[in-house]
Amino acid sequence: MTAHATDYTWFGQHYPVLREAYCLTEVQGISAEELLRRFDAVPGGEVTGLDEAIEAWCAFEDGEDGEDEEDGEDEAEDDRLFVAVTELDGWAVAIEPNGYLGCLHEVIARLGAGVRLVSHFRNVNAVDKFHWWEHGIQRLHFEPLFPDQRNGSDAEAPGIPQLLADCGFQLESREFTLHTEAAFALAERLTDVRLDPRRLEAATFRIGYAPHPHP
Repeated sequence: MTAHATDYTWFGQHYPVLREAYCLTEVQGISAEELLRRFDAVPGGEVTGLDEAIEAWCAFEDGEDGEDEEDGEDEAEDDRLFVAVTELDGWAVAIEPNGYLGCLHEVIARLGAGVRLVSHFRNVNAVDKFHWWEHGIQRLHFEPLFPDQRNGSDAEAPGIPQLLADCGFQLESREFTLHTEAAFALAERLTDVRLDPRRLEAATFRIGYAPHPHP
């Protein structure tokens, strides 16, 4: 794969809500149902297309997710986080609007147990993270805003700086342009999963409600 940040400018244009705050997690070789199980998510319904998944999240945020509050079953709104999962090219792909679970170390260990996991995250304050884990080992972790500050077993491996530069990261400057898009490009190079609006709008997403991590 030769993905570059400029290949992902559509992300902010087509999904401006996600461009502000999202977490995307890709786990190799497992089903969407298995990934929801690893999130410990209460299963919800299915929707077609990421736009509909975002609409479902907006309804969830507004307390209209169908939970029966009279029976005291409003846990999804009060104590859980929305996650939408699909399958692409042999990977389970989870999208969390305004979420973060897929970039927490304690959650990554569970989500990626025994397989390869790639995840990246950004919040409304421009705090961001990128993770590459394999068989429980953190191979690469850094903030896309600061790609020269890395850790993990492969952080200083030969070829990593060039790989990041080829994705569009600015390693020798503080020009913070397209760093989120570069995270998508790096994820594509590590997974061989190409994301685009056509694929995302054709995909079936399974909705789940995952618990907040314990402090």
